[in-house]
Amino acid sequence: MALRISFWTSMSSCQPILRRRPGKTPAGREIRGHVRRLVRRIRSRWPKTRILIRGDGHHGRPEVMDWCEQNGVDYVFAQPGNHVLDRLVDAAADDIRTRRALDQKLALRGYAETRYQARSWTIERRACARIEATTLGLDIRFVVTNLTHGSAERIYDVIYCARGQAENLINMHKSQLASDRTSCRSPIANQVRLVLHNAAYWLMLTVRDTIPRSHALATAEFATLRLRLLKLGARVIEAASRVRLAFAAACPQAELFRTIAMALQPAGP
Repeated sequence: MALRISFWTSMSSCQPILRRRPGKTPAGREIRGHVRRLVRRIRSRWPKTRILIRGDGHHGRPEVMDWCEQNGVDYVFAQPGNHVLDRLVDAAADDIRTRRALDQKLALRGYAETRYQARSWTIERRACARIEATTLGLDIRFVVTNLTHGSAERIYDVIYCARGQAENLINMHKSQLASDRTSCRSPIANQVRLVLHNAAYWLMLTVRDTIPRSHALATAEFATLRLRLLKLGARVIEAASRVRLAFAAACPQAELFRTIAMALQPAGP
């Protein structure tokens, strides 16, 4: 069993892990502390699960990479480019740039890998490059990893870039559920706000997961679900044993409401 984690997400449906912290780029020791606690919680229940962590460049600190290597955790972190890395992949970049020009293509993408050691690193590590030549020039992106298997293309396109969906969920958590509104003077009040926003996130995600895959709303954003499913007029009829919702005859989502209600009803004993 393998588990891939994107900062800051956990295993279940990419639920954002929200904790209050200073509004600054996290230091290496701070990130290492988050990783250590997260991995400890996972291994307490799944001790044999293989864990891979991926994150932005500011998460790929020496302290984090050293800890991962010492504790059997795989990682893929973005690595800011510099003249040393550019020089190491210059031959591959020149080949891609030349082939694009000869074939007169608008863009041509290729991949390369090399061994690299920054001044703050204790050892030499594997660096993979995504090289894209366009009519505007070269665009080179790097990732650093301790994975020994898989091509540079797979590590970048399949493993690293998959974190985009996790970021989409985090962005919806912040922008569409307003979880960034932590302006109270009391730190405890702000933490309570985050807990409530997390509850709203789980509610919206649970509702979306019950929508049939063939339905157009199965992959909708939370703002769309709120407009299409929650902000509707209906007559609520409370009885002793049930609550009935009477929608308008022309309600386009009436059948979907029935499907969601059947899927969310508690199972019998």
